[in-house]
Amino acid sequence: MRVVIQRVSYASVTIEGRVKAAIEGGLLVLVGIEDADSAEDAAWLSGKIVNLRIFNDPAGVMNLSVKETSGDILLVSQFTLQAGTKKGNRPSYIRASKPETAIPLYEQMIGLLEAELGKAIYTGEFGADMKVELLNDGPVTIWIDSKNRE
Repeated sequence: MRVVIQRVSYASVTIEGRVKAAIEGGLLVLVGIEDADSAEDAAWLSGKIVNLRIFNDPAGVMNLSVKETSGDILLVSQFTLQAGTKKGNRPSYIRASKPETAIPLYEQMIGLLEAELGKAIYTGEFGADMKVELLNDGPVTIWIDSKNRE
């Protein structure tokens, strides 16, 4: 599982001209799922996302998590995070899971994030053509791959 985490002042997802979800402050998390991913990957990433200390404390030091700041999370599925670009100029998406594999893991990730955060999170719609708008705060953008736990 790969995620791109962005600390945001604002983020929203619009589908067919209607805002599906919006947050005022917290994390926009884009998630890409591959066939090799499991419940363990989702659990590890959920804990990492909710506890990642990337929000400023009163001294202006990134020392607080989204949980500690009572921020929100907007989770958006994005199969293109699994793009392979090794050969040629057209990305290959062969590593990205098909919906029958990815949807259950995506839904599990939602439940895990809600449990870790202690409140409901906001989401896009799996497989939909979404317009994602954000105001990156910092900017702070972090990429994490559950298969490469550095």
